Amino acid sequence: MSRRDFDPATVTPDGRPPAKAKLFDGTIDGPYRGSVNGEALGTQITVLTYGNDEPGTGPGLHVHPYDEVFVVQQGRARFFVGSEVIDAEAGESVMGPAGVPHRFVNLGPGRLQTLDIHLSPRWIQTNLD
Repeated sequence: MSRRDFDPATVTPDGRPPAKAKLFDGTIDGPYRGSVNGEALGTQITVLTYGNDEPGTGPGLHVHPYDEVFVVQQGRARFFVGSEVIDAEAGESVMGPAGVPHRFVNLGPGRLQTLDIHLSPRWIQTNLD
């Protein structure tokens, strides 16, 4: 697919160097295997990785002061975002708006793996349950 959405000559690099950070360690047990704050990469997004093998389980109800985008990489999930219920499977994404309580569970069968993108330079969260 060829794209030309903007003229590269109209963008001036801001001087930040490329950056690298370790997102997760595959040897760590548990659903949260890692995160990278945007501050570590000099950017405005924070990335988390979440996964579990147990249908019916997932993060508890919580809220952020910014939008969060969930990318389902493997399996199926049911997201509860405010009063909405959204089922998503591998290859789909779901957005939780800022200030709206949300949670999700593994629908099974098998593993649920997500990449969670927080539109903030750091992870800020209030657990509600």
